Amino acid sequence: MLEAFDVRKHYGEVRAVDGLSFAAVPGEIFGLIGPNGAGKSTTIRMAMNIISPDSGEIRINGRRLAEEDKAIVGYLPEERGLYRKAKVEDMLLYLAALKGCPAARARKGIDSWLERFGILEWKGRKIDELSKGMAQKVQFIGALVHSPRLVLFDEPFAGLDPVSQDTLLEAMLELKAGGVTILFSTHIMEHAEKVCERILLVHRGRELVSGKLAEVKARHGRNAVQIEYDGDAAFAQGLPFVESVTRYPRWLEAQLKPGSDPDELFRALAGRVKVRRFEVVAPSLHKIFTSLVGESREGADAEAAEGAIHE
Repeated sequence: MLEAFDVRKHYGEVRAVDGLSFAAVPGEIFGLIGPNGAGKSTTIRMAMNIISPDSGEIRINGRRLAEEDKAIVGYLPEERGLYRKAKVEDMLLYLAALKGCPAARARKGIDSWLERFGILEWKGRKIDELSKGMAQKVQFIGALVHSPRLVLFDEPFAGLDPVSQDTLLEAMLELKAGGVTILFSTHIMEHAEKVCERILLVHRGRELVSGKLAEVKARHGRNAVQIEYDGDAAFAQGLPFVESVTRYPRWLEAQLKPGSDPDELFRALAGRVKVRRFEVVAPSLHKIFTSLVGESREGADAEAAEGAIHE
């Protein structure tokens, strides 16, 4: 189990982490999500005891990470740390040895993982011969080859093609089924929606919302509609019963105003675009995030204005 208690970290005048508390439990994928610069990586580094919090505490299995605990922890950092002139197998054996994993057991695990990712034939090649995606796979394997019981993934899907992303997702689900505690950090809301059961959404080091993903989405209402269509639906933003629209080339998500009926939107679309899918849903995590960030900025602006008045 990984627990954080009112953790704070400053870099000069910058509040990187500002009072975060959460718990990630065995057999669960916990999402620490938010934009770049939100404090996610700083929080993970504090959990790994790479840096210390200014106040508060992070505990692994009830205590701060100690040297003897490192063998049960796997860590995939956002900044990749492979020795470019090392061979793939040698690099992975070295990472396993740092965790106290015997070489014979590590070799079996390395071959199994490399084969699974389709890069077994590259195990004798140097890291600097690999593509960015291949190197990311090797780093992912390095975090898991010693069979940890707690893993911290910081932006694990970066640089991976969709097939490789699915392979990583499948591996994460297997770890979850095996009772491993997983903390998954990302700024891509769609990834979090696919894999996380509980989330902590952070912005500028502060919590915006937390809890079970289903409950978070339920708290933000179900008056949203996702539409897949052909044509030009730019007019939807100007409809009087539509509060906001997130639009992409072939689909959109419309947040309706309180009391509005989704049928009104369907009737407005009929005849103007070809509707392929029309679904009333809970707001997407992306939509919830952008809405909460907007509210957070408005609050910060109000505080700044009030402060200026009193100066």
